[in-house]
Amino acid sequence: MLIVAYGARYCAPLRHHLLNYTSSTSISHFASRFHYSRIPFLPMERYFSGSSIKKNNAMVGQLQRFGVISSQKVVEVMQTIDRALFVPNGASAYDDSPMGIGYNVTISAPHMHATCLQLLEEHLKPGMHALDVGSGTGYLTACFAVMVGPQGRAVGVEHIPELVSSSIENIQKSEAASYLKEGSLSVHVADGRLGWPEHAPYDAIHVGAAAPEIPAALIEQLKPGGRLVIPVGNLFQELQVIDKNMDGSITVRSETSVRYVPLTSREAQLRGN
Repeated sequence: MLIVAYGARYCAPLRHHLLNYTSSTSISHFASRFHYSRIPFLPMERYFSGSSIKKNNAMVGQLQRFGVISSQKVVEVMQTIDRALFVPNGASAYDDSPMGIGYNVTISAPHMHATCLQLLEEHLKPGMHALDVGSGTGYLTACFAVMVGPQGRAVGVEHIPELVSSSIENIQKSEAASYLKEGSLSVHVADGRLGWPEHAPYDAIHVGAAAPEIPAALIEQLKPGGRLVIPVGNLFQELQVIDKNMDGSITVRSETSVRYVPLTSREAQLRGN
């Protein structure tokens, strides 16, 4: 079955029989690039009723039923952080699709958030440090904060100042607000390609845009034993999982084929390049 969501179609990944992971990108990219899916995901929110929390839980349950989420910890954190608080007003928060948030970017689809959380789960334990590059509306950064807890550190880096401001407002309305107030969660205006050295080394690093090659600064800021999840490539991209061994060497594997907006400068992003 071919499913279209907000002008975007997802393609079945090379090694996963369920979904392709579609990242933040401009609406024009979604309108002009067509990808295909074998999973029968329809806009989910129309089937959910009740309060926002009930709808959020129903979304998570749907992802479980389709086999996207297998981790109970990921279920718990996605139930705790209500997606509706991190999307534009009036948007269909619980549809399994990306949606525009301005500045030529989107908030990613729920299935992609779930996938990245599962890939990083063992590196998001209480007391650990996590970095979210291209933090957008703050959703995944908030999830990281809940997982690492008040003794850990969750850092979001975003190069659009307006998104940083709005993401902080979003977090303040969410179950992650206490972490922001207490200082274990922070969001900063910065070039994500350079990471955020102040709270390095990180046990987990997530990047929400495709780099032509793995940025050296992120490898440097990754803790031995830590994991980086990043899309790499230009026209053809792979979601790569980089594990840093205890001797400082790295192991790289490709998780699946993806299509992400480029990891680039603020000026290039605003131009839509």
